Amino acid sequence: MTAKIVVVGSFNADLVSYMERMPRPGETVHGERFATGAGGKGSNQAVAAARLGADVTFIGRVGNDVFANLAYEIWDAEGVKREFVTRDDEVATGVAPILVDSSGENMIVVVLGANLRLRESDIDAARAQIAAADMLVVQREINLEIVPYALRTAKEFGVKTILNPAPADGASRESIQLADYLTPNEIELETLNGGEYDDVVSAARALLTRDDQTAVVTLGAQGARIVRPGESHLVPPFAVDVVDTTGAGDTFNAALAVGLSESKALGDAVRFANAAAALCVTKPGAADSAPYRADVDNLYRSAT
Repeated sequence: MTAKIVVVGSFNADLVSYMERMPRPGETVHGERFATGAGGKGSNQAVAAARLGADVTFIGRVGNDVFANLAYEIWDAEGVKREFVTRDDEVATGVAPILVDSSGENMIVVVLGANLRLRESDIDAARAQIAAADMLVVQREINLEIVPYALRTAKEFGVKTILNPAPADGASRESIQLADYLTPNEIELETLNGGEYDDVVSAARALLTRDDQTAVVTLGAQGARIVRPGESHLVPPFAVDVVDTTGAGDTFNAALAVGLSESKALGDAVRFANAAAALCVTKPGAADSAPYRADVDNLYRSAT
């Protein structure tokens, strides 16, 4: 069966400058290389899900500028449906200027731009697509009022939901309550709990408000931990040579959505997501590093 996924989220154009060292305030330095790329958590997740074989619809906003072309190029190349992406004439496409020095340290400025202009009307326009979906996925790099609205719309049609609470700062209790699956990493889990916590299980369980709600905490090299009101177990990672962890969380969320939509058992869906994230970190980049289905299936089957 083909998974039908709707992603409500962000697109940012990554503008990366590589240099020997960072400039000091007021100083100009010469860069060695410049690269542009497609980024934004929502777009990364949509592209990753499409590469895994899902039928993906993306809901978002971009500006009427050249940076939006990066989004259209990768969406069209990967088959992401974009008829519910609005081009906004008043604000720019989201951008992330990134400075990287020779040691790999970076400085990033994220300007969300059009992502913050997402409206209820954008969600309403796609009600039929949401109703027909197996899963709705949303993050928090957009107008935050839209996060619970999108989740409520999905619940109205009985569609399962994933909330990737990133960034986690200021996440509303309503959004958390509406999500069927919560997918924080360790830092986001700490933020959602208001500071340091004693252990992952108790911290994740403190977020759950319903017996049918699930937290899947991503733990990097340790794998991912499933936490339900009466259950907790660790799903181990796949051993790979790590090149770049950028985009791994987005790939994990996309693969989890696809696995669950294909009726995989929760543990199997998380293992599938671990396999996808493992392959993602073997390549540089964000959306560009998302793996294709055949490769994920091969790694997933190698450990089952």
